[in-house]
Amino acid sequence: MSKTTTREDILKMAEEENVKFIRLQFTDLLGIIKNVEIPVDQLTKALDNLMMFDGSSIEGFVRIEESDMYLHPDLDTWVVFPWTPEKGKVARLICDIHNPDKDRTPFEGDPRGVLKKVLKEAEDLGFSDFNIGPEPEFFLFKNDENGEPTLELNDKGGYFDLAPTDLGENCRRDIVLELEDMGFEIEASHHEVAPGQHEIDFKYADAVTTCDNIQTFKLVVKTIARKHGLHATFMPKPLFGVNGNGMHANMSLFRSEKENAFYDENNESGLSETAMHFLAGILKHADAFTAITNPTVNSYKRLVPGYEAPCYIAWSMRNRSPLVRVPSSRGLSTRIEVRSVDPAANPYLAMAALLAAGLDGVRHKLTPPDETNRNIYAMDEEERAAEGIKALPASLKDAIDALRKNDTITKSLGNHALEHFIESKEIEWDMFNTQVHPWEREQYIQTY
Repeated sequence: MSKTTTREDILKMAEEENVKFIRLQFTDLLGIIKNVEIPVDQLTKALDNLMMFDGSSIEGFVRIEESDMYLHPDLDTWVVFPWTPEKGKVARLICDIHNPDKDRTPFEGDPRGVLKKVLKEAEDLGFSDFNIGPEPEFFLFKNDENGEPTLELNDKGGYFDLAPTDLGENCRRDIVLELEDMGFEIEASHHEVAPGQHEIDFKYADAVTTCDNIQTFKLVVKTIARKHGLHATFMPKPLFGVNGNGMHANMSLFRSEKENAFYDENNESGLSETAMHFLAGILKHADAFTAITNPTVNSYKRLVPGYEAPCYIAWSMRNRSPLVRVPSSRGLSTRIEVRSVDPAANPYLAMAALLAAGLDGVRHKLTPPDETNRNIYAMDEEERAAEGIKALPASLKDAIDALRKNDTITKSLGNHALEHFIESKEIEWDMFNTQVHPWEREQYIQTY
């Protein structure tokens, strides 16, 4: 990704836009945005890569005895938040994390750095870009008089509904306007299947830019929703009995700006051998990367039959029940859509894991199974077994166990990120597994 924004550009824009504060943002291992806010008179120091922070206080970073870390801003991520006051605007720079050693080496636990490492592997194989088009979904709930979220939905709309059924339309429109002010190219905005559920799609970009955009998107959605008295959540399955939130990932590898490595005009399907190898890698490693792409206990309440989310490892060019779908567009738009990813995932780690899985298929020239054109949800266990269709992990614990056993995905994360991610998720699973839930009391307290 070539740099286009210079240090001088940023200093000039900060003055012209009357910027008073700058948020130096980064993402922890759990995908949560963190930031160090500095006054504008410290901007020069930040641009010199001299700003430090205490990494020991951030989930999955470092121990207290090795806490100092450096923030290296990516100049191309400079943006002024349009909703901040005219008298003192706030700008943002997304940062890479570096160690305080003599050579300022990249910190191996930085999710953005993990993705860049796997992208380098793709480059070594002759691919100049890994492009991703995400489809993040979210729910809008009403806030109470104290500004706390309730479970009362803002509307009763359905797929592609309009106002007055879709009462979230004004909020969604304001989100789109703010995103466009920040440089996003919005491709679609609509109500999703479940009441209170929405989707806004923005144009694909290279992997790092897309993941930066996903994090910015979440921040904007939550900020603008709150201005409307609403709470936006990207929780995978906030309500029982309706569809959950997904974040389908449309992926393609390019050898140059004008050569999509997934397209072959001489093949009847339009898919190249590279596309088929990549697809095979995705299917082979799906059970292992699920812990990364679906990283919460709640994620597995979404990956169940009946709500359009995939729970079986298969692929198709026609139906939407398998894990992977190949959309009909060809040429430069040829892509593979992984449908299991949810928006609670750390986007940098999720895309790194997906890329690592696909590249393993390319390296070893793996061949995918035949495509599945039947509705997998309508197949019984014997029929699925006969076609070699396996299920995705059914719980966070199952997913973690699969991740541990997979050298390809664990290697892509690196020892530091892997160790701290698994440790955090095992704690989460243990807390959930030992908790007494309301359902248990409803079922058992009188009966027994």
